[in-house]
Amino acid sequence: MAEIIQKDGTWTFDGETVRIVPGSDKGVSPLRRTLGELAVPLEALAGVSFEPGKKSGRLRLRLRNGADPLLQITGGGLADGSDPYLLTVEPDRTGTAEYFVDAVRNALLLEQIPAGPADRYLLPGPALPLTVGAGDGTVAFDGEHIKLSWNWKTTESKASGGPRTILIEDVEAVEWLPSSGLESGYLRFTVTRSATTAPPKYDPHAVELWGFRKDPLMALVAAAVVARLPHPYATGGAETAPVLPPAQEGRDGEDGAPDHDALLRRLRELGELHRTGILTDDEFTAAKQAILARL
Repeated sequence: MAEIIQKDGTWTFDGETVRIVPGSDKGVSPLRRTLGELAVPLEALAGVSFEPGKKSGRLRLRLRNGADPLLQITGGGLADGSDPYLLTVEPDRTGTAEYFVDAVRNALLLEQIPAGPADRYLLPGPALPLTVGAGDGTVAFDGEHIKLSWNWKTTESKASGGPRTILIEDVEAVEWLPSSGLESGYLRFTVTRSATTAPPKYDPHAVELWGFRKDPLMALVAAAVVARLPHPYATGGAETAPVLPPAQEGRDGEDGAPDHDALLRRLRELGELHRTGILTDDEFTAAKQAILARL
């Protein structure tokens, strides 16, 4: 078990899952507090890194494209303070962070997790029901209905139509964009038979965002909706087909015991990677010990 506890939160790794619990410090962003605890399966990870600094370091998880609906909709647009996969590390915990990185990297190597895009969401997205008020409106989502209502800052032309309810099956696309400088951001739903080119300020299916502290919460609504739309990388119905996680493939027999033949094959593969110089001595030793412990 690898664990690191900081003001930002607590990360633990048991060999199969990275659990992220946001901290209770007042500086923790509303998005991370609302999102709550995350259980990130090993198969969703593309990598992990630690960046040391003079005042503090940064521990960061990198997820596979398409694994998480939140990252899928935000596309790297979340500020560091709102990024649930970034942990600020105090200087006296540098060794712990480096141990955490080694533990995750060795597991990724051992289980041969592919780094390419996932063809289904490996995280479920934010919990429902979810209601967020920011910018010029409030959005509520219960899994089937998206309800938009307006506040006193909404333009008259948009507010005059009253609250809007959108069925999830009528949503063709979702867009989320954070504000930048003098440019407003927005959350917009493209609805079947009601597409519009109007700016978010006047679009009755969009909420305009102005860069306030609660704005990133709208990304949670967007992620919850996206998680229920067809996966962008799915082919041939792969999003609904039962897929055995890579961490389980060839590992256990029918009785749940380790598959010794598969483990021995993995040892030979690791030996070849070590001989060709792809694995360092330390990486090979750590991976070998992990396999031997299961034989």
